[in-house]
Amino acid sequence: MVPADEGGRLMRTDLLDDPVDGLDEALAAVDAFDDALVAGLLRPRPAQTDGLAALADALAGTPLASLVAEAAEKTAAGAAGEDHFVALAAARTALMGSVHDALTARVADVTGRPAAEETAPPAEGEEEPAANVLAAARAWLCDLARTGWRGLDHELVGGAAPVVSALLRDPALRRQAALLDGFSAELAASCPGAGLERIPVRRWADLWSRALLLTLPGAARTPTRSPATGRLLPLGVDVQEHATVVQAQVHAVFEPADGAPPRLVRAAVSAPKPDTVVGAGLWQLLRPRMSLLTAVSEGRAMELDAMPLTAEGDLLWDDGRARAGEPADPFATARVALAGATDPVAAPLDRHPVRIATPVLLEGYAAEREDDGAVTFAVAGHRLAVDADRVPAAGPLTPEAIAASGACLGLLRWDSGRFLLQPLAVETTVRKKTAAVHAGAWAGGTADKAGARAEKAATDAVAVLRERAGRLLRS
Repeated sequence: MVPADEGGRLMRTDLLDDPVDGLDEALAAVDAFDDALVAGLLRPRPAQTDGLAALADALAGTPLASLVAEAAEKTAAGAAGEDHFVALAAARTALMGSVHDALTARVADVTGRPAAEETAPPAEGEEEPAANVLAAARAWLCDLARTGWRGLDHELVGGAAPVVSALLRDPALRRQAALLDGFSAELAASCPGAGLERIPVRRWADLWSRALLLTLPGAARTPTRSPATGRLLPLGVDVQEHATVVQAQVHAVFEPADGAPPRLVRAAVSAPKPDTVVGAGLWQLLRPRMSLLTAVSEGRAMELDAMPLTAEGDLLWDDGRARAGEPADPFATARVALAGATDPVAAPLDRHPVRIATPVLLEGYAAEREDDGAVTFAVAGHRLAVDADRVPAAGPLTPEAIAASGACLGLLRWDSGRFLLQPLAVETTVRKKTAAVHAGAWAGGTADKAGARAEKAATDAVAVLRERAGRLLRS
């Protein structure tokens, strides 16, 4: 154990290697059901019915038991309706939620931090979005389950296009529209399914079950939110990039002005992007949308005035409700304030292992680099894998800097059956002096030569694209 007065350091790293009771059994039931989706559920074969039975058995003794047992039986007989597929999706989501909760409890044991209290769900009465559009989305997803991933073809996947168009017309359904649009695009790029050498079985089952549950009444309700006034102390930036969109998520400690306990929060900004804009050029797309990125780059706190904050710890960022504050070093924040900050509680539909991203500070380790370039941290006789692949190219943080570090501020994640550390910043020794290297150091602009070159290249690419777009519009 690390003494309580030693700040936000990761405490019980030995617990990261210990098995979690029931974890393997829950994931085995999920995998069995996911395998059944590969060939489709229109006429299930014996191996598929075994997968359905495994899912039902895993939910025995829960409030969903009878619904899932009936759904599994009807599906095994090839007579499943929409309600049965919804029940199966709910069962799978509940199992993944139980895995999330078990892993989150283990992370809490490791960090020693308190968890925020769960809040009541939004009150009834909020106007529901168009039920007919959601019903169309549900029908398409059920057809997808009947056909299976091996049966994918362009005609089936193309059926999502009018549904997505209808969803996009309603601002309350943008969440469902974005998920369905991305999912169908991924499936379209994989057609025909019969020729696929490798199928991302768990990923597609994750997207299918989540999309299906989001078509139900109440799933689109606005999360509970409250005004947040106080000081925001950034810890680091997680950049998530795809071919056509980029998102930056800032993890921070929020200190309420009313003296309430500090809490861990997130603030995210996203933007569409052309596939030619990469690396440091991404900040040009994000920077104008969020002043917090400049504060991160400058190492400053921000003062918030009634900024909307959801019960799950997400700040709904509004530049008009924030102003730059005093200098605030992320490592100093982690050492002083991280240990006492409460961890956010995930919403029911967000309880999934992939959503685990807990800020931690690790010190006193020995960084080791493997022959294949992978980095691990050896601390207190235990080894923690470092997920350097998640470190964005849009900043100066590199695997070399991570391997030479003596302190790491990062996100504790769980992937492929083990805990990983995604670095957000590290401290290294340069000319006998401690220097910090942050993944988000270029977020607000940079004088760094490599960053400046990348930004200029992105500026030129965007200018060319705008000129071509203007020419097309004029013609």
